[in-house]
Amino acid sequence: MLNERDLRPKDMGRPAEQLIKLDNLIPLLAPYDKPGMESPLTDPKPAWKEKYCTSLDGYVGIDTLTRPKTKEEEDEFVRKFLSGLEKIFSDANNGVLQPLLLSFEYCAKCNTCSDACHIYTATGNNELYRPIFRSEVLRKIVKKYFTKSGKLLGGFVGADIDVNWETIARLGELAYRCNLCRRCAQTCPLGLDNAILSKEIRKIFSQEMGIAPTPLHTKGTMLQLKTGSSTGLSKPAFLDTLEFLEEDTEEKYGIKLKFPVDKKGADILVLHNAGEFMAWPENPVAFAILFDAAGLNWTLSSEIMGYDSVNYGLWYDDVQAKKIATTQMKVAKDFGVKRIVVAECGHAHKASMVAGDRMTSDRIPVESCLPLLWDMVKNKSLKLDPSKNNFPVTLHDPCNVVRQMGIVEPQRNVLKAICPQFREMTPHGVDNYCCGGGSGFAIMNSANFPEFRTQIASRMKFNQILGAFNGVMEDTSIPKYICAPCSNCKGAMRGLLEHYDATEKYNLQYGGLVELMVNALVSMKKPFLEFLE
Repeated sequence: MLNERDLRPKDMGRPAEQLIKLDNLIPLLAPYDKPGMESPLTDPKPAWKEKYCTSLDGYVGIDTLTRPKTKEEEDEFVRKFLSGLEKIFSDANNGVLQPLLLSFEYCAKCNTCSDACHIYTATGNNELYRPIFRSEVLRKIVKKYFTKSGKLLGGFVGADIDVNWETIARLGELAYRCNLCRRCAQTCPLGLDNAILSKEIRKIFSQEMGIAPTPLHTKGTMLQLKTGSSTGLSKPAFLDTLEFLEEDTEEKYGIKLKFPVDKKGADILVLHNAGEFMAWPENPVAFAILFDAAGLNWTLSSEIMGYDSVNYGLWYDDVQAKKIATTQMKVAKDFGVKRIVVAECGHAHKASMVAGDRMTSDRIPVESCLPLLWDMVKNKSLKLDPSKNNFPVTLHDPCNVVRQMGIVEPQRNVLKAICPQFREMTPHGVDNYCCGGGSGFAIMNSANFPEFRTQIASRMKFNQILGAFNGVMEDTSIPKYICAPCSNCKGAMRGLLEHYDATEKYNLQYGGLVELMVNALVSMKKPFLEFLE
């Protein structure tokens, strides 16, 4: 095992020993700075070492990436990767070809991006997680196989890397140690984007080699295309769920709620992350209460792909992403709505509002829910009593919403209006750190990957949370609310708070933005937030 300071890109081709061991994580802030407040990192099980690629850092992110049984299988593995590598740089249909080429060719290796990376920082500046590390590995492989000098003089011209199953498998795993948050791109003085290289590596594995994490592909995209929902919730089950939520809302709050389903010609089609209906049903309920109270003409669709804004292909496979985006847009057009409003799901914002522009034509306008929610507050469409939210609240900014789309002020304007004790994280807005669940991490649960997500990828975010509630953290009588207007971010928060037992120990709560808005409604006779009951 190498000393992390001695690690170099060429070491990715070393024999199958584990390259690094993580033993220099930055400390957590109070009250988690005391001994025994954090469990130690674990070693991979022997069975995992035999089956998967644990030789990168001991973790398994890609559960379908298994060791070859023969030399022929290994050779075919390498051949497919090189074939895919050639295609991403030459296919005119690659929607990110220009920024990919610029990021690949013009990096000045100034390392400005390194300090911006939450994973690099969380691991005590471990070389393996430096944003340009995987990019340099890719450059060496390209140099070796796709340039004349590399083919002739390989090891003497910057192509000094052995390319075998271990090299490429490690590179694939390393592409899944990046949350694709693009904080590195934001800080690059040349405007280059190392996250694009990570995503293109993932794409080669999926589109050329048929390898992608099961939760993203088989239990995500393929399930969504088959059933209409990334959760497997069929149309009859979805309608039953809505009926149950209507009855439950009336029983709990005395509100006769009726979800408008399959309403042709409505002004707005609302797209939720389907996971909300199962994990956080209070969120779509809150949207329905607010939209009705504001007098909006809106609908949900029960048609296949009609109510699920998820598009996991965005993280690993352009072909799958386009299939989802095209079908979602067709549903909206068939319903004759004037616009689509994406609810609290960060990656759905990017998939539907940015990437969708390159994937579908003849589009219906797609908008974020956040400016619309602020309009409700600003225009006094809702009667609100901020004193109902008189407890500490902080805001987690989803990367795809703030950094990649520039939607920064509406959500915090709402919080400033309805939460007297709102406090910002440091840093916040476009500089905010990823929750650690981005780019699929929130649902990737194979082997020991949840440990990597919670204790490493989410480490900087947890410190931000602890810092935001400094001074009240240890007062268990006070609920402390993390507002995370994104389903994947809430998934990461759930795992984070469960791992550190933070809700039980310190009354640390989490949820979306619309739940706080409904809780502040003057018309609500009892708290909408269960922890206030």
